[in-house]
Amino acid sequence: MVLRTIALTLAGFLSGSLMFSAWLVRLRGKDIREFGDGNPGAVNAFKACGPGIGIPALVLDFLKGAVPVWLASHAFGVEGFWLVPVALAPVLGHAFSPFTRFRGGKAVTATFGVWAGLTLWEGPTVLGLLLALGRLVQKTDVWTLVFGMLGLLAWWLARGARPELPVVLVGVLTVLLWKHRHELRTLPRFRRWLGGKEKSG
Repeated sequence: MVLRTIALTLAGFLSGSLMFSAWLVRLRGKDIREFGDGNPGAVNAFKACGPGIGIPALVLDFLKGAVPVWLASHAFGVEGFWLVPVALAPVLGHAFSPFTRFRGGKAVTATFGVWAGLTLWEGPTVLGLLLALGRLVQKTDVWTLVFGMLGLLAWWLARGARPELPVVLVGVLTVLLWKHRHELRTLPRFRRWLGGKEKSG
């Protein structure tokens, strides 16, 4: 099991490190780093080239998290806490891709893929609903992500989910906080209907 887990973790890291969004944008003769916040992820692929490139980029960034984790769990019999490094690997690969000199993307789409690989529909659905709820409450993207991940952690704990799931979540959240560390300096901006003051732009 040890050697199998190591091999699958390395494979997951390699899968996560594939910068599909940046490469697809490059096929159109553009540099994804010149759009949006410069992050080599699916959101900026949309901004750079529209849905024709953005949708494939989104799907591929999702699959590079989902496929290796699903294969490890369902095809290779990895289970329990052995799944933790395998599940973290695609997120780390995307965040610290050797193809971008270890300055990869923010790994949000890959995170959804990892949850799909671990739980099929449940993790991505609950996280997606929590993110939507977070956007209704306040408008700072990074805090929406933090609230969503903490809400998902509460979900796993409340329903007595498999014990490795909260561990994976804490690990993923640590990576996401590091990748969003500069945005965290901005305080949450609550919606006007909650008594907050929205700023234009």
